Amino acid sequence: MYKILIVEDDLEMQKLLVDYLRQSGMEVVATDSPNTALEWIKSKGGFHLAVLDIMLPEMNGLELCQKMRKISDIPIIMSSARADISSKILGFERGADDYLAKSYEPIELVARINALLKRCSQNKSIKYGDLEIDVNRRKVNVEGYNVELTPAEFEILNLLIAHRGKPYSRESLIQAISSIAPDSSLRSIDTHIRNLRVKLGDDAKTPKYIQSIWGIGYKFCD
Repeated sequence: MYKILIVEDDLEMQKLLVDYLRQSGMEVVATDSPNTALEWIKSKGGFHLAVLDIMLPEMNGLELCQKMRKISDIPIIMSSARADISSKILGFERGADDYLAKSYEPIELVARINALLKRCSQNKSIKYGDLEIDVNRRKVNVEGYNVELTPAEFEILNLLIAHRGKPYSRESLIQAISSIAPDSSLRSIDTHIRNLRVKLGDDAKTPKYIQSIWGIGYKFCD
């Protein structure tokens, strides 16, 4: 059974969605508070997908989406009365996977949830020698042993291996990794890379996985 989080401050709309999704066989948890939603994501977990309204108290849905992306990779559907293309693009840039303009029928939301979760459930793994990455579950194994990575470490590794052989500067990594604050220092990337190498059993001098490119940054070994 899918567990869905709904963040909607229109209580009438919230009840309509909750009732319809439950009738469709889904477990639903709802709130009108973005801060409560963030706390649930951190403490409870187990959500398969979130539906976020944009016009919310405390913070708007775009800001909430961005903060959620730093602690979770669950699919996110933005729901808003703003149907213009610029609002949709902004939603995707903040980390949304889909955008549904109001007003819509609950049956359309159910269809989008099912389609999105079906795509996300498809197994996606990357193998390189003794290293294996389960992208959907955010799991990393080296020589058959699970390696616990921070969100930033996982995203750096996933980006580098997905673009094997392509050098990335420290600046571009800061911009590309959602778990790293945009105003972070360049040296913070070096720290993440150093910690990542230790966890993977990699040697900076004779690297198997992550290679330093002098004057540029880092790349995954060819």
